[in-house]
Amino acid sequence: MLLAIEQGNTNTLFAVHDGETWIAQWRTATESNRTGDEYAVWLNQLLEMRGLSMQRLDGCIISSVVPQSIFNLRNLARRYLNVEPLVIGENALLGIDVRITKPTEAGADRLVNAIGAHLTYPGDLLLIDSGTATTFDIVAADGAFEGGLIAPGINLSLQALHEAAAKLPRIAIQKPDRVIGKDTVAAMQSGVFWGYIALIEGLVDRIKTEWGRPMTVIGTGGVASLFEGATNSIDRFDPDLTIRGLLEIWHRNSDLKDT
Repeated sequence: MLLAIEQGNTNTLFAVHDGETWIAQWRTATESNRTGDEYAVWLNQLLEMRGLSMQRLDGCIISSVVPQSIFNLRNLARRYLNVEPLVIGENALLGIDVRITKPTEAGADRLVNAIGAHLTYPGDLLLIDSGTATTFDIVAADGAFEGGLIAPGINLSLQALHEAAAKLPRIAIQKPDRVIGKDTVAAMQSGVFWGYIALIEGLVDRIKTEWGRPMTVIGTGGVASLFEGATNSIDRFDPDLTIRGLLEIWHRNSDLKDT
C-alpha cells in the first residue's frame, strides 16, 4: 500500500492507496516542527480505526511546500514504514516539461497538480488551486507546465483584514446571500467572498485572452468548494488533482526501477 503525503502551508493530507483505489484520507494542520515520531503516533491511531496498520504500508511519496517539514516526514517513512520515500523536488522524476524561465522555482504542488489534471482532462487547462495562496496555472495540451500566477488566498485576505484593522473581527468564510452587507460582519463576508469571485473571474478572462486558445478551467484546493455555484468561470471542481498526480508520479518512478 502507498502512503501519499501532500503538505501545504495550512493543511497536510495523508492518503492511502491499496493498488486499486484510495481507501483512506486524513487531514491535519501543518506544523513544521512536528516530529516523525509525533506523526507516527497520530497516523497509527487513524490507521487502526480503519483496520489498517503501518506494516501494510510499503511505499511513500511526499510533496511539500514547507521545506523544514520534509526532514520529519522523511523520518516517518524511514523509521516507521521502513521505506525510502519519493520526495517531489528531490529524488522523484516527474516526467513533465516545465516551460518557465527558472524551472526549479516551480512549486511541487503546482507540478503535481499539472500531472494529475493532464491525466484526466484533454486540451489546454487552467488550474485554480485555492489554499493559503491561490495559484492559477496553465497546462498545455501536451501536458507541459506553462507558468501562471500566484495571489493571496481567501483565508489570508480575511486574516489580513482582522490583523490590520483594530475594529474588524475575525470571521468565518461563507457565501453571503446579499452583496450589500447591512452590518460589519456581513460587509466583510461579502467583500472577501464576492471580491474573490471577481478576482477569479477577472483573471480567468485575462488569462484566456492572453493564451488565445480554448481552455478548460479546473478548480481544486481546500476552499474551492466554496465557489461552486457562485461563478461560471470554473468549468469543473476536482478535489483529487494532487493525489492523482502523486499516484501517477509514483507509478512512473516504479516503472523506471523495474526497467
